[in-house]
Order: sequence, then C-alpha cells, then structure tokens
Amino acid sequence: MSRLFSNEAQTTAEKSVAAAAVINPPMPVSRIASVDVYRGFVMLLMMGEILSFDAVSKQLPGSSFWGFLAYNQSHVEWTWLALHDMIQPSFTFLVGVVLPYSIASRKSKGASFNKVIFHTIKRSLILIFLGIFLRSMSDTQTYFTFEDTLTQIGLGYTFLVLLSYCSQRIQIAALVIILVGYWLAFALYPLPGTDFNYASAGVVSNWEHNLHGFAAHWNKNTNLAWAFDKWFLNLFPRESPFLNNGGGYATLSFIPTLGTMILGLFAGKVLKENSAQKDKLKFFITMGVALILTGVVLHFTGINPIVKRIWTPAWTIFSGGICCLFLAFFYGIVDVANKKKWSFFLMVIGANSIAAYCIADGGIRSFIAGSLYIHLGPTYDQIFGAPYATLVKGMIVLFFIWLILYWMFKKKIFIKI
Repeated sequence: MSRLFSNEAQTTAEKSVAAAAVINPPMPVSRIASVDVYRGFVMLLMMGEILSFDAVSKQLPGSSFWGFLAYNQSHVEWTWLALHDMIQPSFTFLVGVVLPYSIASRKSKGASFNKVIFHTIKRSLILIFLGIFLRSMSDTQTYFTFEDTLTQIGLGYTFLVLLSYCSQRIQIAALVIILVGYWLAFALYPLPGTDFNYASAGVVSNWEHNLHGFAAHWNKNTNLAWAFDKWFLNLFPRESPFLNNGGGYATLSFIPTLGTMILGLFAGKVLKENSAQKDKLKFFITMGVALILTGVVLHFTGINPIVKRIWTPAWTIFSGGICCLFLAFFYGIVDVANKKKWSFFLMVIGANSIAAYCIADGGIRSFIAGSLYIHLGPTYDQIFGAPYATLVKGMIVLFFIWLILYWMFKKKIFIKI
C-alpha cells in the first residue's frame, strides 16, 4: 500500500495526457488503452441485454449452458452477485481511475481550482439530469429517480473531485468514514415491528431472500435508505406517491458509491505513476484479492451482507476488489503484454461510452429493431429456430449499434460531458 502515498512529481508526458471524462471519449495514445477496453467490455454487458439469454433459457429449460448465461445477464434478487451486477460498480470505479488524468490535463491547460470545480459541478448536474431523462422516456411525465448509474455517479462526482485535491491519507480516512458511517446508520435504524405494513413496502415478511438477525437491518425496503426515499422522492411531482422501489434500489446508495469511486481513484493514481508495469499489475491483483476477501468475511460473519441493490459497505469493498482484478486483466493483456488487436471491438464501444449508453438505454435501439421487422419481415429471427429468436434479433441489433459507434469512431465524433 506504500505506493498509495507516493508523491512523485508528474512527468512532462503525464502532464500532456488528455483527460477522460466520467464516461468519456477515447484515450489518446499516451493514455492507458486498457481503461477504454475495460469500459467497452462493461458497456457491452449492458448493451448485451438485448440478446435476452433468459428468453432462450426458458425455451431450452434443460440446458445448463443457457441457464448459466441467463443468470449472469440478470441481477440477483438480493445478496451476492451475478456478472451483470458488476456493470454499475465498474462504471463507477472507472470514474475514479480516469480522474487523475482528467485533473492533470486541466491543470496543464492552465485551469484554476475554481474553474475545475465549476466544470465538475456542471458535469455532475448533466449526469443527474441525463439519468432522469433516460428513465423518463417511457413515462407520461418526468420520473424523478436517483438510483441509476448516471445519477449515482453525478451525485458523488463533485465530492470525488474535491477529495482528489486532498492528500491520500485524507482520502483513505474519507473512505473509512463513508463505509463505517453508512454501516452504522443502517445498523441503528430500527427493524420492522410486528405491526409493520410489508405490503406498502412491496415485500413480504417471509420473503425467501430476507436476512435474519443483525443482517436484517439491510433487508429490502425496510431499511434506512427506503425510509429516506419515502420522504425525499415524494418532494417531486409524481403520477402517484412513492411507496417503494420494486428492486429495492435507493437514492442514498450514492454515498457508498462514492467509496467505489475513491477505490478507483487509488487505482488511477497507481496507474499514472512512473513505475514498472509489472509492479502496477501486482498491486492491482494484491489489492483486488485483499478487498474481495474482506468483503467475503464481512458477509459470512454477518457484520454486513453483500447487497448490490442498496450498495452495502461490504458490496463496496467486495465489488471494488473485483473491479481491481478486471483492471489487472485488461491492463495486463492490452498494455503490459501489448496485445491490442483483439480488443478493437471493445475499444470502439469504450471510446464513445456516453453515446453507447444513450443508444442502449434510449429509443435508437427500438428504432433499429422496428426497422429490421419492417424490412426483413416478421420471421427473419427464425434462422436457427424459435428458441433462438431473441438471440438472433439481438445480435443483429447489436451489430448495427456497433456500426454506428464504429462510424463515429472513424469520423472522430465523440460525445462527452
């Protein structure tokens, strides 16, 4: 961990590095290419929802292969994780990873502290409102929600930038305070009484995923974050009063999400150091394994369960460790071993992540699917038989989305915030 406290001066090459935004345009040659590849991989997981492995699995109930893919293309009901649960923490972690490059770039262009903070606040607000806009596209009025990836990053991003100007001792202290304080707030919130109205919370008292004993403080829609949202979200105009989130997600998760960004900040500072690549790789692996083991211990001792939906402190630690190992994997192959050709498909996606996010989460994807139906007919997706219809349709749509991103990549059109 001594590398975290290194205060080595930035080299001229580092100061000339162009900045990456929160979910940002491509990294210049002098930047770390593996970060774009990692981001592209995460974005592909999100875009890949259109492949609908679950629909294929239901058509082929005896196939453990499709069952495995379906499981990892969906979120777990409450505790533990599937691969799909790593999308949001990976995005969040990468925010911290690229921040040292972004700050260095702005400083090299003469930006003052006040200008950096002004730009940061503007970026935070754009992310929050973009998240709300995308979540409102299928509603009859604005749907004010703050639990999705973009709004959660937006809520914490300004705090992250302010922390980036502090010493690493202060950053580590802030991380500890965030995680311990958030844990304590949930632990002190009273458990439901015998007269608690579980129906209003959208859960049942004997739900199979309910935790028991001390861990029950982190049960779905009976916790501190749910109580906060019952007050906070009803301050906004709504079609009907907010009673609960069907998935158990909560606004206050942005607090431990900031912890994930701080872990990414630590990794980004190490990545930016003028030290041997193998030493950096070793650090990421060591840090990743240590965080994963810590999260597992917290979970199985009952101190704090691993729950992504409410971003428990144990989840922050556990998922942060997995993000470190993901970063080590892509950094080791793309930058250390210099094996880049295979990653071009992911690089195209990661280079224009905001565009990819909006396409995958917006109306363009539906437009492409509708156009395929019009021009290819109602049975074009039956090439390999009915069980694979959603897979065929999804692969074709995904291919066209990638072509759009590839065209933007070739034309050097990058959407950034």
